[in-house]
Amino acid sequence: MQLHLSPRDGLPIYRQIVNQIKYLVAAGRLAPGEELPPIRALAQQLVINPNTVARAYLELEQAGLVAKRHGSGTYISDGASPLRRAERVKVLGERIDALLAEAGHLEVGLEELFNLMRQRFKTMQPEEGK
Repeated sequence: MQLHLSPRDGLPIYRQIVNQIKYLVAAGRLAPGEELPPIRALAQQLVINPNTVARAYLELEQAGLVAKRHGSGTYISDGASPLRRAERVKVLGERIDALLAEAGHLEVGLEELFNLMRQRFKTMQPEEGK
């Protein structure tokens, strides 16, 4: 499981972890029953405090997305995938908030941001006929 954290994201680190794990579940890249990395291992990989990872895992557990098995680890819940549409939209909304905050810091206006998004979207689309 590869997570990418950004201190300039505008969201707390634990929230970035929560959002990215929710995204991975919604995208089917983390399947029900799959084990998450141990707290200390993930903290070491991300070079952050283990308490930050523990807070993210606790929030995911309270949301019913993961379940802890005493002495065994933390696993994606059986009923966790796919996320409800409302939850997926919420995750995207939080990512949009971070993008808008970053655009504001870089003094990029909304119309310019939309144009950039349209360009990026076009480059990500598969070419016809291939």
